[in-house]
Amino acid sequence: RVLPGLKRDSGAALAVVNGENAAGGAGITRDTAAELFAAGADVVTTGNHVWDKREALSLLAQDPRILRPLNYPDPCPGGGIALVSAGGVPVAVVNVMGRVFMPLVDDPFRSMDRALDEIGARASVVLVDVHAEATSEKMALGWYLDGRVTAIAGTHTHVATPDARILPGGTAYITDAGMTGPHDSVIGVRKEQVLERFLSQRPLPYETAENDVRLSGVLIDVDERTGRATAIERVEVPERAAETGR
Repeated sequence: RVLPGLKRDSGAALAVVNGENAAGGAGITRDTAAELFAAGADVVTTGNHVWDKREALSLLAQDPRILRPLNYPDPCPGGGIALVSAGGVPVAVVNVMGRVFMPLVDDPFRSMDRALDEIGARASVVLVDVHAEATSEKMALGWYLDGRVTAIAGTHTHVATPDARILPGGTAYITDAGMTGPHDSVIGVRKEQVLERFLSQRPLPYETAENDVRLSGVLIDVDERTGRATAIERVEVPERAAETGR
């Protein structure tokens, strides 16, 4: 409901959406992926929940616009790099996952080195979704890739961080772009269930909350000639804005 208007009003040429929780809070399906693309997503990234729905195995193998972290071992279906066109400008979108407090995957730093070697001269604009738990690991990757990629947006922890900035080498950076979903919740889950789990320490099911839905993310301006970012801005748009037109 919000993304089409946001793309129109901002003049955005490309929308990258992390969809790993699109299917009721866990995983991605054909139907939820189709909804994201219909709303204006051009590339869908994921993370450690990408395999939560079994159909993701065939979905990722068949649709190169849906990425999984590139540093999962090679037998995993799908890939971690998408090459697309944004208004005639070639863009590489890369999905990589951290290792601190996360599933065991290959080294994200050296995996990014190999990814940039693979991209080479095919795209001067390179956007990276760093899906990681630890803010320190995301920041370290930011400094490691500064000047080598256009932008790095952190995902996974659901809470937007106030550190959007342009690093010295011209790379736009934010530790976490925030959660698109119900904010009357505990990171998207019904707060009553989460409170009960904390108070009782019993394993209880999680259900997605419903109220105060917002789109969270960043708008990034890019110099297409140099591949450097010129601006990054946090955006948070409530769902009701699409209903009222404001």
